[in-house]
Amino acid sequence: MKILLIILGVILALFVIVQVFAFSGRKNIESYSYQVVKKYKDFEIRDYEASLFTTVKLSSKGYKNTSRKGFSILAGYIFGDNDKNKKIAMTSPVAMSLEDSVTMMFMVPREFDKKTLPKPNQSQINFVEEPAKKIAAISFTGWANDEKIAKYQEKLKLVLETENISYTNQFYFFGYNPPYEIFNRKNEVIVELY
Repeated sequence: MKILLIILGVILALFVIVQVFAFSGRKNIESYSYQVVKKYKDFEIRDYEASLFTTVKLSSKGYKNTSRKGFSILAGYIFGDNDKNKKIAMTSPVAMSLEDSVTMMFMVPREFDKKTLPKPNQSQINFVEEPAKKIAAISFTGWANDEKIAKYQEKLKLVLETENISYTNQFYFFGYNPPYEIFNRKNEVIVELY
């Protein structure tokens, strides 16, 4: 019994250390910059600045079918799977288009541009310059899945229609946390506005 308690104590201590590391590490991650234009009860309007993204287009649809594969391809690139074997800092959030074929996107740190980025070793990786844009965002906590993403996409449509705010059909999912972070998980569904 004493050994079991010691093992459980060690596991608990390791768990707490990992969660503290994840929380403190998130503060040092560069993020997609925006200004809040207006806050509503359930969502907010934001202006995002122009940014460069590393992208991979996947033929399957949905979060469950694409998130692991897309993340793996893009993470491989930033962890050194490129012509210079250069590591590139992780940014936040990880973005996924919500279309029939999903595009997963990592924002490129501002220190790089298309000319200074190493070339990817995998041909399906592209670089896309996203212009400045106005979006609406709705947040939710916990672990993301296809059902939650669809639920909040529909909720965002409803609140925008209630407020008579015109929106495009360009919806995205934003995930802000590493997979090993348990607490304070933040997710968003966003849509570009006209």
